[in-house]
Amino acid sequence: MKSPSHAPVVISCGEPAGVGPEVAAKAFDALKNDVAMAYLGDPRHLPAGTPVSLINDLSEANKAARHGLPVLVHAFDGDAIAGRPDPANAQGVIDVIAACVDLVQSGAASAMCTAPIHKKALKDGANFAHPGHTEYLEALAGSGQAVMMLASDALRVVPTTIHIALDQVAQALTPDLLRRTIEITNADLIARFHIPEPRIAIAGLNPHAGEGGAMGQQELNWINDLIVKMRGEGFDLTGPLPADTMFHARARASYDVAVCMYHDQALIPIKTLDFDRGVNVTLGLPFIRTSPDHGTAFDIAGQGIANPTSMIEALKLAHKMAGTSS
Repeated sequence: MKSPSHAPVVISCGEPAGVGPEVAAKAFDALKNDVAMAYLGDPRHLPAGTPVSLINDLSEANKAARHGLPVLVHAFDGDAIAGRPDPANAQGVIDVIAACVDLVQSGAASAMCTAPIHKKALKDGANFAHPGHTEYLEALAGSGQAVMMLASDALRVVPTTIHIALDQVAQALTPDLLRRTIEITNADLIARFHIPEPRIAIAGLNPHAGEGGAMGQQELNWINDLIVKMRGEGFDLTGPLPADTMFHARARASYDVAVCMYHDQALIPIKTLDFDRGVNVTLGLPFIRTSPDHGTAFDIAGQGIANPTSMIEALKLAHKMAGTSS
């Protein structure tokens, strides 16, 4: 297949003590003839023996890919010891993410794909102030609310609240937050996934969607009213639905995305259905960002056994979205 010629997808290195560098190298090997890409990080942290082609500018990436993974060098203060994050590398991880955002916003990169980070390591080493990747990207973009979507061929899900404790969900979940989440999800499914009239299923917050108030009041107090109002504004919404009955095959066929109320309500079903191929997509940003749907996997880092499938799918989706985005 002919090599792609447009601006590359830039990969942020993520936590160098995790599996990010390994799955990035494996993904390049699998996709080098199909997806233009470059890696931003310290080449010392890539697996031993990885063919590397150092570049000074992303415009060199497509040509350099003939000889190895194109690497735009960002030197780190520490080495990478598999499974043992070094606080000396925390600021480097953060800076690489910011540099990737600059590259994609400038047009030098067509999209960004982020290798996994370890939030505690970043907090310990650099006082990282954000709950996770999504919130940091939102701050860097400076453009309002970012929305996390997990996508695979089997299911798309969006958690309305993300990296907060379960006992904080009911307070954080507000009509304005849910409305904005639905609006952003709807807009990006149209603009970036080319679904002209997205069908959006809304999960209830409580068991059985509250069961008429017997198991919680939020559905009766405001969730149902918001859905009715937005339906009148032209959104194709169903719900609030009991979360325990909306993810079997027949139910999934009736919608394009499920908007859920909290992290695990959304992520458990997609990781159960398609653990290896799930991709994290950040909606609501002025640029395209995808990520593999797994963490740093310190327990298997450095052993050469990390599964690159989710990274491969994340790069393919970023490339596809960049090529078709309106």
